[in-house]
Amino acid sequence: MKFLVLSDLHAANDMIEKMDSLFKQADGVLFAGDFAECFKPETGKEALDKFCKKHDTIFAVLGNCDNEDFLVDLDEQDINVEKTLVYEGGLAIAGAGGGTKFTGKTEFERTEEDIIADFEIVENAVAETGDASLWKSLIMICHNPPKGEVCDKVNEELHAGSQMFADYVAKNQPVAVICGHIHEGQGVEKIGETTVMNPGSMAEGCYGWLEVEKDGEGWKVTSAETKKLA
Repeated sequence: MKFLVLSDLHAANDMIEKMDSLFKQADGVLFAGDFAECFKPETGKEALDKFCKKHDTIFAVLGNCDNEDFLVDLDEQDINVEKTLVYEGGLAIAGAGGGTKFTGKTEFERTEEDIIADFEIVENAVAETGDASLWKSLIMICHNPPKGEVCDKVNEELHAGSQMFADYVAKNQPVAVICGHIHEGQGVEKIGETTVMNPGSMAEGCYGWLEVEKDGEGWKVTSAETKKLA
């Protein structure tokens, strides 16, 4: 299964058209938040409408620049995975939106605990079934990156990811984590056996490809790369 991985559109709607051929190559699209331009949450609706016309299978969360109430619009488009667990061809997908508290000036800033709490639905499903192999079939979409070496790197001195989220991923080992938020952090890295990808800012022409296949009781990543339009 081949996913087009995107994040941080920021109402740069011309990029949706420029990536038209990429959408057509994908089995599904994973979007890690920020439909709206920063400090202009009203721009999110037009961006969302244009985006959703490009593919029938989209999984998305909100970014820190998206108003929290905008989740209703994602629900109406049937692409929301925030605080929920959905299945696609045997894969499980769950998400958490918003960014960790920093300036307090963007629309959707949260504590690390709040972000992780969005994944309680996965923990509950594991507890109810007694089958921890769900984690081995799970892709997590979270706007805020986990603490790491690449995907949360603002510059050589500053890494803006969540240590609590990184510890959570290390403990549970999902198949993959898709994040965004930090435009400079485009890349792929590992937390244990989990592949972490920040596709970079779609507004800047950045994107990623994630390919997965069935592997026994779970799934595995067969290819993960980030790119930028020429």
